[in-house]
Amino acid sequence: MIELKHISKTYRMGSEEVLALQDVSLKIASGEFVAIMGPSGSGKSTLMHILGLLDRLDSGEYYLGQKKLNGLSDDELAAIRNRLVGFVFQQFHLLPRMTALENAELPLVYAGRRHLKEQAKQKIEEVGLTDRMHHKPSELSGGQQQRVAIARSLVNDPMIIFCDEPTGNLDSKSKEEIINILKELNKKGKTIIMVTHENEMAVHARRIIRIFDGKVISDVKQGEGLKASEETRVDSIIDRVLSRQERKARETEFLEYLRQAAQAMISHKMRSFLSILGILIGVAAVVAMLAVGTGAKESIEKQLASLGSNLIQVMPGSARIHGVSSGAGTVTRFTSQDEAAIEKLTDLVKRVNSSVSGKGQLVYENQNWSTQVEGDGVDYAAIRAAAPAVGRFFTDEEVLRRDKVAVLGMTVVRQLFQDRNPIGETIKINLINFKVIGILPEKGATGFRDQDDIVIIPVTTAMYRVFGKDYFDAISVEAVSPDAVDGVQDAITKIIIKQHHLVTKDEQDSFQIRNMSDIKNTLEATTKTMSVLLGTIAAISLLVGGIGIMNIMLVSVTERTREIGLRKAIGATNKDIMVQFLIESVLMSFLGGITGILLGSGISMLITLFAGWAVRVSMFSVILSTTFSLAVGILFGLWPAKKASRLDPIEALRYE
Repeated sequence: MIELKHISKTYRMGSEEVLALQDVSLKIASGEFVAIMGPSGSGKSTLMHILGLLDRLDSGEYYLGQKKLNGLSDDELAAIRNRLVGFVFQQFHLLPRMTALENAELPLVYAGRRHLKEQAKQKIEEVGLTDRMHHKPSELSGGQQQRVAIARSLVNDPMIIFCDEPTGNLDSKSKEEIINILKELNKKGKTIIMVTHENEMAVHARRIIRIFDGKVISDVKQGEGLKASEETRVDSIIDRVLSRQERKARETEFLEYLRQAAQAMISHKMRSFLSILGILIGVAAVVAMLAVGTGAKESIEKQLASLGSNLIQVMPGSARIHGVSSGAGTVTRFTSQDEAAIEKLTDLVKRVNSSVSGKGQLVYENQNWSTQVEGDGVDYAAIRAAAPAVGRFFTDEEVLRRDKVAVLGMTVVRQLFQDRNPIGETIKINLINFKVIGILPEKGATGFRDQDDIVIIPVTTAMYRVFGKDYFDAISVEAVSPDAVDGVQDAITKIIIKQHHLVTKDEQDSFQIRNMSDIKNTLEATTKTMSVLLGTIAAISLLVGGIGIMNIMLVSVTERTREIGLRKAIGATNKDIMVQFLIESVLMSFLGGITGILLGSGISMLITLFAGWAVRVSMFSVILSTTFSLAVGILFGLWPAKKASRLDPIEALRYE
């Protein structure tokens, strides 16, 4: 079955070389029970590892059946180990987080035969552990743990069982039980190759090979040679195992990777919690900060919308004499002629509204309130997006008649009327009776100014009945489109200069035109920059969480080095190991991301509740956070996963 021709193996220990095997040649027939003996350091374990395809030889040839296996890849050797070879180790190498049955099932996972888990149950029963199959290794004696290891080695019905000091850690009774199991397996046709230093164990074998200083010094055989039919069977199994169809059938399912990853996380709860916590904090920060940025942006957009679309404000400036300001509004005072001239720009201008403003004392019954009183034309509602939420706005006829009607902001309504309906009621503005005909939509505060603390009355009423003015304080102009704003500004500038005969530069500074679209763009750019800044700061915290995951995964690789060696010994490929560790990292990141989104949303609500800020969690921030957390899991989990997949199975199994 197995033939070695002139094999040698050298290990490097720092700058020194240790010759473990020297020109070893031997054959092992099907159905033999072989004991390999020798003192410590003689090379007996190295010989078993090469026979079991766990280690590679430096020179010589290895034949299994008629197949030369020297040039096979790691994955191909793993497939052959999984199907043809079973291992029983001195240290048992059972996974502590799994039950006896789950440990026995493990080779089925990498054989693509998880659905045959009843086979594992059968093997557990065969080694006499029916009543202990659902116990974890810590709940089993040494002999029971070794029986589980034997059941695991048999679950894929291998042709060869390798035993590395299988009774080395057992008491005399357990030793006898284990050797009897091995002898029974040999009677059933299994080839047993056992490394031992105990003569009382070796005598049960039908062939004893003694090793000293890396050389075979004696080989006492008691058994039949390899049969041709067995040789043919081995060859056909190897061909089938290495076929593309069989490789495809052996691929581990994603759900199995996920299950293994979840088990690993649950078995190391504190380590997993710390990894998740780092991502959780980062994602929560991203969600909360982007929510603040988005809320601020929407709040500003809402406030700008209240100013009107495509709005241009024409306001008095300051007269300058020899470059020195002489006070606001000392030169330019806008009149109805200015308004009429601007209205003639029909190709550029959609609406024009002239206004005056001042402070007013409001009285209703026993309530009084000091507020801003503004006189406007009927186009105010359209220009400022201020159509009354309740009631109506005043009409052109009411403006012409200088009627005493008023539209109130919500703050004024609350101060004067509390919960009562103000429509139709009479209030006094600077001791003059006004009838309330409407309530303005609520707009909130802009900076230090409450936009709802205002009263709107007809502009003519304000000028001639309330404030005694014969000029406008400002003219609001709505352009026909955003593209026409610049043209409107230029045209209005020329009109004002012409109407008021402003010749010098100082005189032309006596009025100013404000373009609301410029202000809007500036504020939007500012909020966007703020959002990016907040998001960047939060992303840095998420990055730190990712580094934490990488560190913990590297620690996990170190902690689980023996486990990785075991998985490779029973058939796990490099891809299997890498994918499992990568899924662990991504799973922790994903859980941290989901929890972080919930926490970030909760923090956003608390900010709104206690700070009164406009905060909104957007779908974009949720998708961004989830995607970024998964990317962090992949990015920072890749290196530890790659490192785990590249571990040599022998070095991993020997790791202390």
